[in-house]
Amino acid sequence: MSSLCPVRGTPAQLLAELRTWNDRVDEPRPLIVETSGSAGDPKRVLLSRAALRASAASTSGRLGGPGQWLLNLLPTYVAGLQVLFRSVVAGTEPVLVQDDLDLPTVAGSMTGDRRYVSLVPTQLRRMLDDPRQAQVLGTFTTVLVGGAHVPADLRFRAVDQGVHIVATYGMSETCGGCVYDGVPLDGVTVGIGAGGQVRLRGPVVFDGYDGRPDLTAEVLRDGWLLTQDFGRLDEEGKLRVLGRIDDVVVSGGVNVPASAVAARLREHPDVAETEVVGVPDPDWGLRVVAFVVGDLELDAARDWVSDALPRSWAPREIHRLTSIPLLENGKVDRVRLRQVACG
Repeated sequence: MSSLCPVRGTPAQLLAELRTWNDRVDEPRPLIVETSGSAGDPKRVLLSRAALRASAASTSGRLGGPGQWLLNLLPTYVAGLQVLFRSVVAGTEPVLVQDDLDLPTVAGSMTGDRRYVSLVPTQLRRMLDDPRQAQVLGTFTTVLVGGAHVPADLRFRAVDQGVHIVATYGMSETCGGCVYDGVPLDGVTVGIGAGGQVRLRGPVVFDGYDGRPDLTAEVLRDGWLLTQDFGRLDEEGKLRVLGRIDDVVVSGGVNVPASAVAARLREHPDVAETEVVGVPDPDWGLRVVAFVVGDLELDAARDWVSDALPRSWAPREIHRLTSIPLLENGKVDRVRLRQVACG
């Protein structure tokens, strides 16, 4: 059973639903996208047709024109849904990945002159590890990478392997990515508020949270969307996202930016993947815990972090995993990580 309120169904079903929704003469009710709840608080986001059309048009303009999209994400979350809706607006036929087909086989069925795909960083990293998939990625006009921070080493690897990536920043509340490589899409304005909080304004901003006017009032103020991220504008005016506001771990009275610790750990030669979270601790309030795919031990991890960052930021606990747990949409499952740390 497919639906747009909330978004439910297979890629083919949703593609048909979106075509009907987009073609309606009257103004349709907003569709509802449920957020991933990667931090444990899923929401129901109301997205109007006007907002989605503005996002699709701005994306097409920034990428150099419409093209054929490959859907390699769940269509029930905003990034995958946008692959379908951009195709609807452009009048192109997206290629829908089947579970039993790998990227080279699926990409071989694409016929568009301009080819696009949207990935999360973990997907990109794993594809670059496979020479066949990396070679195919290099044939795409643009690979959008969003949903999480794109580490510098991952970007360098993509460039070295001939893959043209664009790092996107956005959220369900902005119809997905609305800032590309630090530059807002046409019509979007970026502001930095008190304490470095990132604010966004423009036609892509959502209508509110379904059934939650209280939450809507907290984040929509004077035409601005107040995000849960902090950042800065660099000397070129580009947005640099420094981390999530709730990503700061207050441990023993010290504010520890978990994203900065994770970024440092990713530079270690023995680390393939890593994430850092704060876990309740009776002595420290929260303790900094690292999860690592690789052979790094705690003492070595603490020394490595301390060589570049304050010693007080170093993790007090480390868990070695075979893989970082992910949600359905490819984002890191931080709730699951905290459960692992708490036993």
